[in-house]
Amino acid sequence: MRFSDKYGQFQANILMELDDAKRRLEQKGRRVINLSIGTPDLKPDDFVMEQVSKGFLDPENYKYGMTESGELIDAVISWYKRRYNVELKAENIAAVNGSQEGIAHIGFPLINPGETALVPDPCYQIFGFGAALSGAELYYMPLLKENKYIIDLDAIPEEVAKAAKIMIVSYPNNPTTAQADESFYTRLIEFAKKNDIIIIHDNAYSELIYDGGKGISFLQFPGAFDVGIEFNSLSKSYNLTGLRLSFALGNADIIKRFKAFRSQIDYGICKGIQNAAIAALNGSQDILDRNRAEYKKRRDTLCKCLNEVGWKVPLSDATMFTWYPIPENYGDNDTKFTFDLLEMSGVLCVPGSSFGKHGKGYVRMALVQPCEVLEEAALNIKNSGILDQ
Repeated sequence: MRFSDKYGQFQANILMELDDAKRRLEQKGRRVINLSIGTPDLKPDDFVMEQVSKGFLDPENYKYGMTESGELIDAVISWYKRRYNVELKAENIAAVNGSQEGIAHIGFPLINPGETALVPDPCYQIFGFGAALSGAELYYMPLLKENKYIIDLDAIPEEVAKAAKIMIVSYPNNPTTAQADESFYTRLIEFAKKNDIIIIHDNAYSELIYDGGKGISFLQFPGAFDVGIEFNSLSKSYNLTGLRLSFALGNADIIKRFKAFRSQIDYGICKGIQNAAIAALNGSQDILDRNRAEYKKRRDTLCKCLNEVGWKVPLSDATMFTWYPIPENYGDNDTKFTFDLLEMSGVLCVPGSSFGKHGKGYVRMALVQPCEVLEEAALNIKNSGILDQ
């Protein structure tokens, strides 16, 4: 058989490889504490689940969704106004099957093959993969600890900036957990206008900022609608990852072209699932405070326990993840450390280098287990001897 030279050679996502390793260990009777994939263990609100259940009792909701319902559009407009004081109209909104799907496809109506896409490094893997799918040449922007993992716009060569068609940005950031301040977005919009670059901002974690911070939207800032869009997701905020429902929001011309492209490959969001979004956005927002408080408690617990057993790690700023330098005895070999950690302690995380070369020497852990399980994970790591090798 002959396969695609471009796409037939891709390896499986690292999470699939890690899941295979986890299953092999479990088949031997070992317990695995899974801190790899960022899917919440916390449940959605009852009233959201009730609306989904009710919706799927209606046979009309098993037909193609085709487009967003007026009720869903109104819910998104109202939520963005309340949350960010951003004024949206229907032409500024497109529903997608999760931000990952949206980011995978957004480049097709925007980029010609061979044009440049600016992508952070390290980054959520779909940022680079999605741009590459549409034929872009990737230029990686380092996210460095000394810059607090904020993109250094001044470090982008002028000729690269002038050649760039799109820039993908994401704060609060996965995997580094960093958050950007208002001055960054002001400079980002100026940079985009100067160089005629379209900004794609992934805003999946704006509700998960700790220690008194409050997430912001790229669209809050003057000129943002002129230069780009952002993706915002219900997955992590409302514990709805499996329903795959997110939104692309912003520049009306980009949204129009994106919706036209998607109409060739998709028949819209299932109407029953739209019910979940409407309920979540219009209903009580207490879940946001509960989730934030629980993830903060887990962050504090894991950091404290790991430091107590001898693995010196920092507090994370935001998101449902932690970003830890690996123990010194492993140098910067985060992949070996990850698989040794799984084999020796039964704790599963993700090597930082899977997010890009500047992630080398780090691991990402997802805060998707209760505090008592995180305490158990730290004790298992101590007892495994991996820190003493």
